[in-house]
This record gives sequence, structure tokens and C-alpha cells, in this order.
Amino acid sequence: MTTQLTDGSTIAQALEEYYFQGSYEGDLNKLKQIFHPGTRLFGDVKGQPYSKTLDEWLDVVANRESPKDSGKPFKGEILSVKEVNSVAVAEVQVKAYDMVYHDFLSLHRIDGKWVIVSKIMSGISQ
Repeated sequence: MTTQLTDGSTIAQALEEYYFQGSYEGDLNKLKQIFHPGTRLFGDVKGQPYSKTLDEWLDVVANRESPKDSGKPFKGEILSVKEVNSVAVAEVQVKAYDMVYHDFLSLHRIDGKWVIVSKIMSGISQ
């Protein structure tokens, strides 16, 4: 017997498997599975403006110690997911590197797969 997932469940599963695990492990292949290549990331970190293309952000991830390797606590939590047809917004919180990141992720279902097309976030020290 197979279980048919709702879009909300499918989005949550993709975020857990690719966004949270990819971020925790520093796994660029997992992150590339969940992000659309044209994604932009905007927000603030410790009150400072933040703006990067996906490639710029992936370069940061590739050249830092992953949360997994750092030994510091990491937790990804989905606060809400709202979807309408082929678009959705997920509100998530990520605790890593002594920071708490509050993210609003815009997603779009392209060819049957949910991908992040934009990320707005705010990061503050714990």
C-alpha cells in the first residue's frame, strides 16, 4: 500500500530532507535539490542587511564548517506551510552556530517537484 502525501506533507518532507539536512551537513547536492537555480536570499543577520544569489550562498556553505562538523546544536523546525495550487509559503526556524534564523520560504511546484524560489530571513544571536 502506498500513501499519497498532501502538498503540505510533500513540502514538509522536502524541507526536512533537503533544506534542513543539507544545511546541517553542509551538503550542496541536497541543497541544490530544494533550491531553484535562480533563487535570491534576502534579509538581515545580526541587524545587518543580507543579500545573496543562490550561488553566492552555496559558496559560503561550501567554505564553512558545517553545523554537523562543528558539534554545536542544530534544529530545523517548520512553523507553518500554506499552499495554493502550485505556490506555497513556508515559515521555518533554524537554530545553528549560536544563531536563530527565522525564514520565510517561497516555493513553487515545477514539474511536480516543490522548490524554494526565494528566501527571506532574519538571523539573531541566541
